[in-house]
Amino acid sequence: MAKSTKNYKKVDGNIDRSKVYSVAEAIKVLRENSFVKFDPTVEVSYNLNVDPRHADQQIRGAMVLPNGTGRTQKVLVVTQGAKEQEAKDAGADFVGGKEILEEVKNGWFDFDIIVATPDMMGELGKLGRVLGPKGLMPNPKTGTVTTDVTKAVEEIKKGKIEYRVDKESNVNTIIGKLSFDDAALEENFQALNDMIVKARPAAVKGTYIKNLVISTTMGRGLKVSID
Repeated sequence: MAKSTKNYKKVDGNIDRSKVYSVAEAIKVLRENSFVKFDPTVEVSYNLNVDPRHADQQIRGAMVLPNGTGRTQKVLVVTQGAKEQEAKDAGADFVGGKEILEEVKNGWFDFDIIVATPDMMGELGKLGRVLGPKGLMPNPKTGTVTTDVTKAVEEIKKGKIEYRVDKESNVNTIIGKLSFDDAALEENFQALNDMIVKARPAAVKGTYIKNLVISTTMGRGLKVSID
């Protein structure tokens, strides 16, 4: 704890917390001041002028980052019949129907994301209280409830991310690893930002993006220019 506190104090002495950085500047500063001994994830946090209580302002979606995420995600495909082989051929880590859901019910969670065909959603719905709080319930808006199992699995493996506004009007997601070069991180950020801007609800008046922060795992957050 003392070592971490010392590291944070050193970082605080190197950055201007009141400054609004460009994306390129923020990435440079974060890279220069990372003190962890692993490859940290670069995270982006938006605070939006939306009211998630209204259905038309519940921003949610998914996209494949141009340069991936740097993460390897284990995919569970819940399906049956011919789609099981399709899922395996696409590179799914785990495939099954009711029998694999029984394992989940009993506490098995050795996967990061679930893709399901529509015909299995009735069974998955029975596990809503288990999967919902963990953010694992498949959803058509993020492409994880689909008949095109091949596309869903391949996109996830290529670096698909999901984004969703929470009840405080924040959207938190990732744009890669700090080991990515600057150009790759900036390109990933721009792709995400374009998607967030495009998702602006028609009901929103005035400023849409109120605040934007970029940070790394265990690192300080830097406020970034919205322009």
